[in-house]
Amino acid sequence: MRILVVAPNWIGDAIMSQPLIRRLRLQHLRARIEVLAPKHLAAVYESMNEVDRVQTTSFLHGSLQWKERVATARALRAGDAHGPFTHAWVLPNSWKSALIPWLARIPVRCGYTGEGRWGLLNRRWPNPPKGHRPPMIETYAALAGGFERKYDWFGADRPRLVVDPAHVAIAKAKYIDRHTARPLIGFCPGAEYGPAKRWPVEHFARLAELVAERHPDAAFFCLGSPKDKPVAAEIAALAHVEVTNLCGNTSLREALALMRSFQAVVSNDSGLMHMAAALDVPVVALYGSTDPRHTPPHNTQATIARIPIECSPCFARECPLGHFRCMRDLTPELVYEQLAARLGAAPAQPTPSPGQGADGRRA
Repeated sequence: MRILVVAPNWIGDAIMSQPLIRRLRLQHLRARIEVLAPKHLAAVYESMNEVDRVQTTSFLHGSLQWKERVATARALRAGDAHGPFTHAWVLPNSWKSALIPWLARIPVRCGYTGEGRWGLLNRRWPNPPKGHRPPMIETYAALAGGFERKYDWFGADRPRLVVDPAHVAIAKAKYIDRHTARPLIGFCPGAEYGPAKRWPVEHFARLAELVAERHPDAAFFCLGSPKDKPVAAEIAALAHVEVTNLCGNTSLREALALMRSFQAVVSNDSGLMHMAAALDVPVVALYGSTDPRHTPPHNTQATIARIPIECSPCFARECPLGHFRCMRDLTPELVYEQLAARLGAAPAQPTPSPGQGADGRRA
């Protein structure tokens, strides 16, 4: 049996697909499991013990690229020493994602219905309606079949990534060896979806100062894509302590290795948040416009920081009401209280003003 998993396009979704792949491995111990993933996600799937091989694509997001998809399908159909693919699991909901396994004539093609791809899949599940969807991790895992037992998505069954210690040593030597002090704190200030998911830069800067008041030897690092570099530069400029801007400087493999070295990570609801959780790093996850019930950090050392206001979650890219209270009212002092629990320090002063609060949930 040879399985092809057609991967999603985003880091967080890729990480949340790992329990599905683990279930496939447990169900088919002798199967060969390969993942067809965008090139930028190769390092994520290569960090999953259950994956035998990652094949990469260079499709542009939202583009059909018919010739390239046909060529990819032909290569998959040709097979190799491991024989032909017998099963495919298609995780994205798009029509074009289901096209390649169909063109490759993989006999069993599994996935959710949607975008007119009924004929491209022959083992289909109804797509849960928007507004009533279970957590993403359960949505993916359900494609492996019925639940035989109660799953612990924050414990034994959560996503797990494994990083080669040699990669950790190389990344530390390249980026953080001069910072011999502890703790090492990671900030992930970006979010691909839009500004409504981003904690204000001045809050990140003030949080660094609060940590430094109790941990004078702490070192702070911003991780993210090249798009996040200007945001991280603002944080570094505003903070009265040193914040190293690594956004856009590291590969995803290096980011994985660096994150494994951190004592804690403070992150918006982003792929890097899920990465930290899957590496078993303590995380304070910042939620504003999105719903932590749908995409929480799956980690017993994770804390969700959010302000319970009526308009949240709105799932908008920008605040439709213009006030951005869900993130602005989530003050650095409130977040520090949750971070301090991970660093073994008492909450900083001053305390939040009356009327402010955050419902932190241990994941």
